[in-house]
Amino acid sequence: MIYDNDIREPLFEFLEDTYGKVRILEEKAMGKSRADVVMVTEDALVGIEIKSDADTYERLSRQVKDYDRYYDRNMVVVGSSHAAHIREHVPAYWGVITVEEVPGSPSLDFYILRKPESNPKMKLKKKLEILWRPELAALQEAFGMPKYREKSKAFVAGKIIERLESGKIPKEEFQHKMCELLFERDYTTVAEEIQAYRERRRG
Repeated sequence: MIYDNDIREPLFEFLEDTYGKVRILEEKAMGKSRADVVMVTEDALVGIEIKSDADTYERLSRQVKDYDRYYDRNMVVVGSSHAAHIREHVPAYWGVITVEEVPGSPSLDFYILRKPESNPKMKLKKKLEILWRPELAALQEAFGMPKYREKSKAFVAGKIIERLESGKIPKEEFQHKMCELLFERDYTTVAEEIQAYRERRRG
């Protein structure tokens, strides 16, 4: 039987080999659920749910709804006990990766059963919630927007969405910039970054 902790590190290596430049973010809050993994590529955010042999489908329908609100594409990684039926439990645009033990070896074998397609249910408002306020400010600066220093994250996100929907911000450039910011994110300096941003606001 393969457990969640057995899967993660070998999975991350497989994703790097498959997709090239990626950044892996683990255990990210999304609504009432938590994404096991978010993979940042150069042009997309990919939500990844892990269902090991020890897991059930009990919470999967709710988790699928949450992943679908936040990420450009989604996929599920399953142990061999789920491989036969997993496609019945996730939408057709979700990718599926199966993982199996290699007989006589400690290594695991990953196979892409179905590639992920563009998620038609992603909400820009939800995706922008992933960014910290200084990262939103970097987006504003990159696309020549007013600073809105006294305004909330939600207000600024709304203004970015307005510009995306009107074509003032090219969607492809936005995607690359948002992914670039997440590649650069430094969790060791988050408190200092947010404090510095607040001081600039007050200034």
